[in-house]
This record gives sequence, structure tokens and C-alpha cells, in this order.
Amino acid sequence: MKKELFRNQILAIKPYVPGKPVEEVERELGISNAIKLASNENPLGPSPLAVEAMAKTISKVSAYPDGNCYYLKNALSEHLGVTPGHLIVGNGSDEILKLITEAFLNEGEEAVVADPSFSEYDFSVKIMGGTTVAVPLTDYTHDLKAMRAAVTEKTKLVFVCNPNNPTGTTVGRKQVTELIDSLPEGVITILDEAYYEYVADPEYPESIDFIHQGKNVIVLRTFSKIYGLAGLRIGYGVANPELIGSLMRVKEPFNVNMMAQVAALAALEDKEHVARSRELNEEEKIFLAGEFTRLGLFHVPTQANFIWLRVAADCRSVFNALLKRGVIVRTGDIFGAPDVVRVTIGTREQNKRFIMMLEEVLTTEGVL
Repeated sequence: MKKELFRNQILAIKPYVPGKPVEEVERELGISNAIKLASNENPLGPSPLAVEAMAKTISKVSAYPDGNCYYLKNALSEHLGVTPGHLIVGNGSDEILKLITEAFLNEGEEAVVADPSFSEYDFSVKIMGGTTVAVPLTDYTHDLKAMRAAVTEKTKLVFVCNPNNPTGTTVGRKQVTELIDSLPEGVITILDEAYYEYVADPEYPESIDFIHQGKNVIVLRTFSKIYGLAGLRIGYGVANPELIGSLMRVKEPFNVNMMAQVAALAALEDKEHVARSRELNEEEKIFLAGEFTRLGLFHVPTQANFIWLRVAADCRSVFNALLKRGVIVRTGDIFGAPDVVRVTIGTREQNKRFIMMLEEVLTTEGVL
């Protein structure tokens, strides 16, 4: 097919490669009881209240959903201390990333991102004909001073993934404040906080404060991670009403399905499930860190629900060997780290199985 048929912008885009689903692995390899520690999903599953809410709603799906997410926005406004006008709800926060570039990025303008970080920033920028300016991490963490130095007269957006995916590191209140305060008036900062609820660092910023201060900031959060609703695709953005109004201009009319809305509304109220999920993550983070130390493997201390682990071997070989043993992780080569895997923090049973299989694989590889 002639490439003249395609928009020039899409030729520079690398398609997103998701983590392998359990069903696909079991089907391809003829195995059962595989575990997925690749996509940072909540190992406890969704809130029971969310499941109950969906069961009560399923008979209504012949109708279109509420295009304005009225009840969810009202609950979020109370939860966050903002007005409904400060909020936009999306088909996952991925959709809101795309809405941001559609609403604000002109062809030829630039967006500053960390490297490595979430690949959807680059996708959203390039699809609109923008240029991504990648700034290497320092000690596996955003170097906000270097990112600020990369801002030019062409810069429109700065993306800060906090905690960072894939390394799990955070930048603190002081550094984020200094960045935002120093940016030109025409630059928008996107604070992507998909793992916000897992963070234990007392220096982590309360980013909604920047919005109350009138800063050009968009905060992104999601129901996919700690709330356990990844399969429903629902996230949200918080910003001043003027910025939200621009995003609403490019939003699809019924972008968030009915089941997602009722499940998110119920999950938001289930504080017990959130607390239990956070507690499990903290306990298992300590367990895994101890096991990595025992095995002599380097890992980056994390503030999220995943760990950046150096396996001292080709990550693809390790990935495939683990796959055959029914354990699915994420390879680091897609982030430019060929000797690293990213592993989601699971239940104790899942984590023990991962460690046992990893030790077996690395022994076979001659690493241990």
C-alpha cells in the first residue's frame, strides 16, 4: 500500500504493545494457572461495591450513558475539593492525554517528557504533528531542572509522570513547584498521577493545590490501578475550568460507558478496599525487596505498585522463560533497558511464585 495514503504524522508512531493477557498465554503455550504481573493491575480485583453496582445496572445498557458523568463528577468534586467544572472524565486517562494534545498542541510545537516514561505521551504528541523532546532520567527519576532547560519558545506541554512509569520513582513538592513556577505562561504542565493512591512519600506534592493557585496544570488520575477497574477504562482530569472547557470541545459525546461510571462511583466510596489494596502493596513491596537482596539483584525503590528490576540478563530471554512457567512480566527493552524487567506487585502467593520461577530462570541463565 502506498505510504502517500497515510498522514505523515502516523509514520513516526510506534504502536503501543500491551502486556500479554493471561488467556492468550495459556492458549498459546497450552498451560493453565498463569499469573499476570505485567500491567500494574490490582491483584485484589475490583471493589465489591463496584461489582454490586454494575450488577444492578446491567439491564439499563440499552440506553446511552450520561455524556457529562454528572453523578461521578459530583462525587469526585467532593472527594477532591474542586467544582464539577474542574473535571473531565475519560475512557481511561489515556483518552484525556489524547484530548490534551488535540486541544492544545499545534503542528510543530513541542512537548517535554522524561525518558523513559509512559509511551502514550509520545503517541499523543506525534499524532498531532508535534515534537517530543525527551530528557533522560537521573537516578531513575525525573530531572526537572533538565526538563525546564529543555523548554523553548516552541514548547506547549510538559509531562511529569509522578510516580514515574516504569521506574516507580517520584519527584517532591519543592521540585515540582519550582518547575511549574518557572515555566512560561503559555506552557501547560500535565501531572500524570495514575499511581497517586499508592504513594507513601511525605514529600509528594498535593497537586490539586496548583490548580487552586491558578496554575496551568492538568492533573490526571485513574480508576484502573488501585480501584481495580482497568477493564472498564475510566480515568479523569482536574484543571481550571477554562482548560477543561477546551478539552470538552474535542471530547466524544458518550466517551465513558455506563458500567464504568457506576462502578467508579461505587469504588470511590469503598475506602476499605482502597486501604486494603494499599496495605497489601506496602507489605509485598517489602517482601519482594528482601527477596531481590537475597538474590543479589538491583531494583529501584518504588512508590507505585510495580518494581523496576535489573535481571543482569537479556530481558527477552528472561521474559520468555518466565512465560513458559506461567508468569507474565514486562520487558525493559521497550523502555531502552535490555537487562531489566518491570514486575507488578501481586499477592504473597503470586510474588512467591514469581521469585521461585525467576530464581530458576536466572540460575539456568548463569546469572545466579
